[in-house]
Amino acid sequence: MSDAARQLDTDTASLLASIERGLAQTARGEGRVNTPEQIMARRLGGRPVQAEHKKPVTLRLDADVLERWRASGKGWQTRAALALAKSAPGAA
Repeated sequence: MSDAARQLDTDTASLLASIERGLAQTARGEGRVNTPEQIMARRLGGRPVQAEHKKPVTLRLDADVLERWRASGKGWQTRAALALAKSAPGAA
């Protein structure tokens, strides 16, 4: 058997193994079917455009205050920003 034929056999075996893994995943409910719209949305990627952009700042906080905010879980920065907005001078 020539090297080209052996390579083709290896490539074919690899392709078949990949297909078998995919079929096994589908049988276990792990496979995913994507619509063309889902594929295009994933290609576009990124965050949605917002009308108002937030400004990055440097803020010095006491270590215990920062730790309490972080301990409050995911989204702590958004909650801290809302708390600051409510207590900002001139806030309604």
